[in-house]
This record gives sequence, C-alpha cells and structure tokens, in this order.
Amino acid sequence: LNKQNLEKVETFNLGTGTGSSVLEVITAFEKVSNQNLNYQIVGRREGDVIEAYANTYKANEVLGWKAQFSLEEALASAWKWEQKIRVSS
Repeated sequence: LNKQNLEKVETFNLGTGTGSSVLEVITAFEKVSNQNLNYQIVGRREGDVIEAYANTYKANEVLGWKAQFSLEEALASAWKWEQKIRVSS
C-alpha cells in the first residue's frame, strides 16, 4: 500500500481465523435465510480435508484488517445480496 509492498505481489488470507464445520454453515444459513436446505450427512470421502481455515495474522499485522462480522451476519449479507441480484436479473 502506498508503494510500501515488501514484494511485487503479496497474498493475504482474509477471514476470522476460526473454522466452521459444514454443518455449522448449513445451520447458520438456514437460520438467516429462513430456507431449509436439502442435504445428507454421509461419511468423509478419501482425500477430504479435515480442517481448513485462514491464518489472518499477515492481514491483521500488515493491513490492519480484521473480520467485523460473525458467520451469521456474513451469511445474512450474502443472502440479501443474492436476493437483490435475482430480482434485478
């Protein structure tokens, strides 16, 4: 920023730094959207990642960036945007 980059290209992970399970995301989305999702709970497939989440240390330190919204707030915002673009399409 302002020509203070350490490298020509830098990568930053953005997120809360805390993971959410698929079921937690489904449950949160159902709550904020008032929609029931059609899903099945099945066993893990070979090669499925057990955990993945963003290490946001660099974004926090270099950019001063920090997530401002909870999972539910972010999903509610995304759902509101989705509804808006569906109407305008």
